[in-house]
Amino acid sequence: MAEKLIVGMAGFGTVGSSVYQVLKRNAALIHARAGKQIEIKRVVCRKTDKVILQTQGNVIASNDLNSIIDDPSISVVIEVMGGIEPAKTFILNALKNGKDVITANKALLATHGDEIFEEARKQNRSVFFEASVAGGIPVIKALREGLAGNQISKVSGILNGTGNYILSAMHKTPLSFAEALKNAQQLGYAEADPTFDIEGLDTGHKLSILTSLAFGVPFHFDITAVEGIKGISSFDIQFAQKLGFVVKLLATVEKINDRLSFQVAPTLISQNSILAQVSDAMNAVEIVGDAVGKTLFYGAGAGGEATASAVLADVTDIAKGHKSIVKPDSATVVTFLDNNEKRNKNYIRFNSSSLNDLTNHVLPTLEKHQIVVEKIEEINENLVLLTQEIDEKTLQKALTELSQTYCNQLSFTRFRLAKSVN
Repeated sequence: MAEKLIVGMAGFGTVGSSVYQVLKRNAALIHARAGKQIEIKRVVCRKTDKVILQTQGNVIASNDLNSIIDDPSISVVIEVMGGIEPAKTFILNALKNGKDVITANKALLATHGDEIFEEARKQNRSVFFEASVAGGIPVIKALREGLAGNQISKVSGILNGTGNYILSAMHKTPLSFAEALKNAQQLGYAEADPTFDIEGLDTGHKLSILTSLAFGVPFHFDITAVEGIKGISSFDIQFAQKLGFVVKLLATVEKINDRLSFQVAPTLISQNSILAQVSDAMNAVEIVGDAVGKTLFYGAGAGGEATASAVLADVTDIAKGHKSIVKPDSATVVTFLDNNEKRNKNYIRFNSSSLNDLTNHVLPTLEKHQIVVEKIEEINENLVLLTQEIDEKTLQKALTELSQTYCNQLSFTRFRLAKSVN
């Protein structure tokens, strides 16, 4: 009889049901690659009738998480519930009961990853999390294994399919943000409550995980360093295109001297760059290493089967006896740049019914703060400026002064300009 790896799974939504279906479809192939037959024995889900129907009664369905934790035949648990609780308690208890864990829960890892990995270390168990970042793109494995011989200097990418779909739609057609979001919801790319996606939180969680892996630091999620795409104007999309740029929600962490700059923000990137071509719900991650140079990973960043692909890759690794990294390990202490210290080139669009008056005030104010303007465009009642690199504190001081000068009646939009991407 073939050796079996018995698995319990918590969650049977889009991802969980896809894990079961892909495993069933590719059972022989996965068996050959894993060296063991993979069997999902138990599934915990609120809708047990759905589990029974889709699995034809071939798994034990319940709504009791302890049924997985307390089953001694189960050696691996898959957590695809999402959210912080009860997922956190479930994972910690599974580790304490001697089970390895596979999770797709980026929010949980970004905010409580250190606690989870410390418990895994204590119990000599593994936590695998390939599915937590960029869907089916094996970027976690690339950082842990394929690029292990490199000192990483930068990780940058498009990590949220929902936001990328919305921005792509606005670039292709003259849609407003609200219209593009509605389309994304109708197509299933966006949730009924899209807050985590459009406010950049989902991207920030994923960047936190990549940061820990790339630079060997504890998990670091700084909500103050995260900006979303909510309310981006179609005017700015059009202006960006006229200037040769595409707007993307760009996640970037880079090493600057001995400190890390962590940033998620709507960013203008050149239309000629590879990342500019990443459209719809696709993801892409650029990693820069001292030996390999620039590498680019591209693929489906979300979706049931793409994420299931990553989950089953982790199952295969466990079946083959592989261990995961359970604690960041850095030879040097790395600190993070304060937001005020971060330096960016900028796109700033000012709007006023009196463009001449605006020009006469804006440019001298920026010059007073030693902000160098590289390009000026006047379009209808809009003054569009592209600046040289400047620290955030200085820029915000100048913008605040301008707002006060205009008694807070001045309207402006600001994006960062990408320093250098493919």
